[in-house]
Amino acid sequence: MEFRSAEEVKAEYERIMGEPLGSLFHALWQDVAWVYREWHEYVALFGTKPSRVELLNKTAPIFFRIVGDSLWEATVLHIARLTDPPKSVGKANLTINALSSLISDPQLSMKISELTQKAVLAAEFCRDWRNRHIAHRDLNLALSNGAEPLKPASREKVKIALRRIVEVLNGINLHYIESTIFFDAPDFPGGAMSLLYVLDDGLKMGAEQQDRLKRGEVRGNDFPARDL
Repeated sequence: MEFRSAEEVKAEYERIMGEPLGSLFHALWQDVAWVYREWHEYVALFGTKPSRVELLNKTAPIFFRIVGDSLWEATVLHIARLTDPPKSVGKANLTINALSSLISDPQLSMKISELTQKAVLAAEFCRDWRNRHIAHRDLNLALSNGAEPLKPASREKVKIALRRIVEVLNGINLHYIESTIFFDAPDFPGGAMSLLYVLDDGLKMGAEQQDRLKRGEVRGNDFPARDL
């Protein structure tokens, strides 16, 4: 298997797709890969098994509530940015909305424009959450003062929005590179699963220690000095 640096991949996109499409596509590819990593960590902790949520609640419920909310909002915010208009306040944005206008092939440009519209529609709830809850706090909404509720959001809606964004990128990649990009990567060491294993081991060891203490059995390493 051939491994290439990010700069080598970028140069390849620029060579095949031309400029500025190649560099924009590469930047979006990197951005989408990162939001998938964020989302994968969230799902691993909070969206896979009730037993994992129970494990988190047994260890540090307040902390993991903050982690869950932060990962959720980070993902929603990321999707909102990826589907923003090409420009805001006169400044260019890194967004899939900028792709179709850079494609010289009329048929491909129209296809990507249609796929982009579907992605923007699927991500509409993310922009509502970003505009009225994350980046700004709508006062009437915060005070429950008759404001329109935030658009319904769920893990399934996030999955659909991400899938629609990937369809835009793969529409271009398939045309120029004759391949598709797979973003939903497997677990890597140092991620959420590594944390879950450590927490599970810690709780089991703690329970074993408590059982020994109840029996009057104390080991020399039961109360080690700690400098955390």
